[in-house]
Amino acid sequence: MAPYSMVKNKLSSQFLCVVIYIISFYLSYILTPKVIESIWPKILIWHLYATLFIYIGSVILNNSSLYDPFWSVAPVPIVIYLAVESDNSITLDLLVLIPIIFWAARLTRNWIISWRGFDHEDFRYIDLKNTNRINAEFRNFFGIHLFPTLIVNLCLYPLIFIFSSDAVVTPFLYIASLFTFVSVVLETLADEQMREFRQDPSNKGKTMKYKLWKYSRHPNYLGEIGFWFGIYFMGMSSGLAPFWILLCPLSMLALFVFASCPMMDNRSLKNRPDYKEYMDKTSQLLLLPPKS
Repeated sequence: MAPYSMVKNKLSSQFLCVVIYIISFYLSYILTPKVIESIWPKILIWHLYATLFIYIGSVILNNSSLYDPFWSVAPVPIVIYLAVESDNSITLDLLVLIPIIFWAARLTRNWIISWRGFDHEDFRYIDLKNTNRINAEFRNFFGIHLFPTLIVNLCLYPLIFIFSSDAVVTPFLYIASLFTFVSVVLETLADEQMREFRQDPSNKGKTMKYKLWKYSRHPNYLGEIGFWFGIYFMGMSSGLAPFWILLCPLSMLALFVFASCPMMDNRSLKNRPDYKEYMDKTSQLLLLPPKS
């Protein structure tokens, strides 16, 4: 009998998930060395410890989808910690925190709505682990858990500069905050449009190619990428960030362009007969007019 068989429904699965996350975050906080004075190494160690505990939970439950909310949940305590540790103005803190918390709420809401419980695992995880036991566990830890954590941690790094004691509110910060917020609105609209499309039984097996999806095959991913570039812009607005931190959002862009988008496209090509034509005519990410 699979370990997750004891979790009988969606509500109990989500409750168990919340309990595991609370325990993991608390243990990670306790284990993070207090002697470390630099803020970001401390955050990185906490982030890695939490990932390790979530990974252990996913192994016990035999379901790597336990990690899914981590993408959106873990950044919240990180940015709140940065805001508390800094002595910036409340206006600066809110300009940074509001779009990030909005983003986290949006993604977590998606998880609450779409995740069916521990009897369901993301198809991408199943595909990655479809190999021998040792290789599957290697991919599970490094590919499904550790790598996304490192990418998120890297892409959050620009915030260290806007939360610096020398940072001030500038017009560029207002623009960057608005850009970040609008990016989350874009992916929220895309998700809602897709959810409405899928709720219609007559659309089963068909490709969503209307509204935002008429101009991009992955408008939700476009919004997600925009969010991480917004984080970069907020960091740059401090005037203290080095040029090289452009690598932070570029790494996220590469993840979606070379991994997430192709995986979703390949799945749709297998499941939807009209997807090939749609794919040939429609931009991968940017909102562009369809090719004739």
